[in-house]
Order: sequence, then structure tokens, then C-alpha cells
Amino acid sequence: MNIKEAKLYVKNELTQERYNHTLRVADVAVDLAVKNRVNVKHAELAAIFHDVAKCWDKEKLKHWFMQSTLPNDLLNYHHELWHGPVGALFVKEKFDITNTDILNAIYYHTTGRAGMSKLELIIFVADYIEPGRDIPGVEDVRKKAWESLQEAGWMILSRTIKHLITKKATIHPETFFAYNDFARRLNRF
Repeated sequence: MNIKEAKLYVKNELTQERYNHTLRVADVAVDLAVKNRVNVKHAELAAIFHDVAKCWDKEKLKHWFMQSTLPNDLLNYHHELWHGPVGALFVKEKFDITNTDILNAIYYHTTGRAGMSKLELIIFVADYIEPGRDIPGVEDVRKKAWESLQEAGWMILSRTIKHLITKKATIHPETFFAYNDFARRLNRF
């Protein structure tokens, strides 16, 4: 699958606003890939497809879970987390994308996970820091991303967990596992 075809496909799947977000994530992902010596085509492709299922309704997403080998425990968490795993499965089946790193980058871009590869971390960070985001403190994370991907990832996880706690929301275990993994790697404990 080439980049032009991927962009055309997702443009028809997403709202204009979500498509613009996707293009910004792809631009940031490409820049981060160059800086961190990661395959640029893989980063761009993962970024373009990271939200491919984002605009699907809850019933369609749920149907994909029920008809697949995806872990059904994710259905116990907010539906905003569902589009990553479903999107990864969808692009694997629809476009025969079999690169595990690309699929994992799509799958875990909302929750993170322990042991993220550089590509997974690039998509995770790019999704958070793309120029259209106006999240409190995002400028600090943007700056840190160019100094250390791991530090930026840890900052995102820390802020996400704090935000979800203040909302009294459930937090997926992978997010805690990712946070703890980075805390160990960065000697934060």
C-alpha cells in the first residue's frame, strides 16, 4: 500500500477535521522518524491509518471485537480506546499490512504499552503533540519530544493518567504498564 492510496482511503473514512488531524500526525511522525532513525514510510503509513476506525459508531466497533480475536476486555473501557485495536485489525485484513510494528503502532496509540518500539512511541507521541492539539502543557511535551522520545512518552502517560483520575474514569491496564515501564527505563522510581 502506498501513502497516496492510504491517504485517499482514510479521507473517505474520516470527518474533514479528523482527516486534517491525521495529516498533521503523519507530518510529525515523519519528522520524529527521521530524527530517531526509524523507517519513515512505516511511520507515515502507521500515522495515516492510526485513526482509520475513529469515526465508526460504537456498534460497528463492538461488532469487530465480537467477530475477531481481539481481547473483549477492552469493551469494559471507554469506547474511545476501541478504534486502535479495531483499526489495526482492519488494515491488516483490508490492505494485507502485516508489519507487526506498524500494526502495534496503530493498536496501542491510545493506551500505550510496556515495551513500545520506537515506531509505536513515535505514533503515540505524534498523536499527542501534533500542532492542532491544544492540551494544557502540550508545549512542554512538544519540546521534550525533540530531546527524548521516551521522556515525552512518559510525560504523556503521566498527564493522561492524572487527567483520567480527575475525571474518575477507568484507566486501561496497558496505560499503567506503559507508565511503569517508562518509569523504570528513566529511573523515575
